[in-house]
Amino acid sequence: MLERMREGLQGPWAMIIVALIVLSFVFAGVGSYLTAPVETAAAKVNGEDISARALDQAYQNERGRLESQFGEGISSLFANPDYLANFRQGVLDRLIADKLVEQKAQSLGLRVSDAQIKETIVSMPEFQVGGTFNNDRYLAVLRQAGFQVDDFRNYMRNTMTKEQLSRALLATDFVVPAEVITQLNLGRQTRDAKYATIATEQFVADIELSDEQINNYYQTNIDSYDTQEQVSVAYVELDVADLLPTVTVTDAQLQEYYQFNIGNYRADEKRRVSHILIEMGDESSAALATMTEIQAKLAAGEDFAELAKEYSNDTFSAENGGDLEYVAVGDMDAAFDAAVLALDTVGEVTDVVETEFGLHLIKLTELVAEEITPFNDVVDEVTAAVKQELAAEEFFMQQQQMAELAFEVPDTLEEVAAALNKSVTTTELFTANSVPALLNNGAVLANAFSQEFIEAGLNSDVIELDDEHVIVMRVAAYEPQRTRALAEVQDQVEASLRAQLAQEAALAYAQRYVSAADADRATILAEQNVSLTELAAVGRTGATDIDQAAVEVLFTLSQANAQATVTLPTGDVAIVELVSVNNSVEQDAALGADLRNRLTGQRAQSGYEAFVDALKADAEIVVLNN
Repeated sequence: MLERMREGLQGPWAMIIVALIVLSFVFAGVGSYLTAPVETAAAKVNGEDISARALDQAYQNERGRLESQFGEGISSLFANPDYLANFRQGVLDRLIADKLVEQKAQSLGLRVSDAQIKETIVSMPEFQVGGTFNNDRYLAVLRQAGFQVDDFRNYMRNTMTKEQLSRALLATDFVVPAEVITQLNLGRQTRDAKYATIATEQFVADIELSDEQINNYYQTNIDSYDTQEQVSVAYVELDVADLLPTVTVTDAQLQEYYQFNIGNYRADEKRRVSHILIEMGDESSAALATMTEIQAKLAAGEDFAELAKEYSNDTFSAENGGDLEYVAVGDMDAAFDAAVLALDTVGEVTDVVETEFGLHLIKLTELVAEEITPFNDVVDEVTAAVKQELAAEEFFMQQQQMAELAFEVPDTLEEVAAALNKSVTTTELFTANSVPALLNNGAVLANAFSQEFIEAGLNSDVIELDDEHVIVMRVAAYEPQRTRALAEVQDQVEASLRAQLAQEAALAYAQRYVSAADADRATILAEQNVSLTELAAVGRTGATDIDQAAVEVLFTLSQANAQATVTLPTGDVAIVELVSVNNSVEQDAALGADLRNRLTGQRAQSGYEAFVDALKADAEIVVLNN
């Protein structure tokens, strides 16, 4: 084979392919193969790009937020291509709206001052340690996020400028007091009514069905009589939790685990420090001179905290006498950490320490010694951990044995079950929408409803339900999807058809009552032994003597003695008659204020959306890649 490959590489077709590759280098240039790809735009808004990377980042952020809020259940939605496309389009629409508002803010000359930016940054919890802004943490977080200080300030300036316009727009909407009172009184309005329910069961006995009607109903609703494919699964389950009761441990094993994991039972040494920071900038000699002056004052007995307030360029810690609270290795610059670790006595101050932030004097203000929890105090915890480890080892050995036997004897699970002293569990038939909780796993379902797996009739590989819980499975029985014949569902078809015709008869009866003259209505009611019930002060919500669907119809009637029919969710039919309207004249200050805020918020949001729509209408928007 290798010789034939070598011969092929020397043939005429190989020479032609090589020539084409060489020509591509000649015309395109080798550099084009080595340069980084140009970042593509997802859209252009008035000539400004929204990058594909920005869209992907916004998409990932929004998806992550939804998944953290609603859990794994929402992941199935993202598996739907249509939902995913609509979701990404929604994210892009939001980015386009943000870009339009940002452009409008710039064109209006809106600005954010340096003082406003500083105030906002200082209040951001991402840059705080113990609730207080920390300059070193601020710089470290920016480095981690890939920001330079000036770039981040510009980013904050753009964001805050855009928000300035948004807040200004939202603040322009208001609701007048009369409007609030009107809405409040409408919400409190009640109505007196007459109401009767007509049970559809009263009309069932008079319905006779023909074969033609039954067949037509069956054909019209034939999709309702489709079955879903169903499977029955046999499986053998292996779980670490089932092995734990069988595990025994020795004192030697417990001591060995305790010593090996002693770090878990050690409370590390804690050091609290204060510092004085002098930034060097371009004048290192001036910074050194200032440090010499501070050291001299310290030597003369002046208070470190007072000197920090007077001299330190770390203004946020300086307000607290230079206090940085407890620091751990890695929190600060490496040189800073080393100097802190070299301090042995509370009150001791380092010599001048140079870091990328400037020159420091560091004082040890509190030292909490390392403490190790004795073995006897954690013996229960250690025992549980050792048992878990030993059970996990046994679990992995049995899992390997399970995999081997399932493969070697592929047409039954009995060998697997016998070797592990387990039983084979077989489920009832289930559909993809009624999966037993244990088997509601992507890999399990991929096998259970795979035609290839079903037809092969073999054992599966070991399937992980979680890290310490596995099964091996096979399909025990299978019923494909099909449409049930009329003979199979005759009773169901007839019952559904009778219910439909009975409801139509009840509705026709109710409409006959509503359309009749006043003199005839009592006679019509008597035909079905129906009586109207008088109801007083029915509110929009909370009524117990009348169905909510009927309440909604009642509040659409505009004049006394007006009547209407309504089909209820139960399948019954109702007659509703408006007797009178009871308007509320009470004014609740607290409730009115809450309603005013809600109405103002709704109107402001609608106004903002209209503003963005107007910007879109006048903008040149080109979607390039979504």
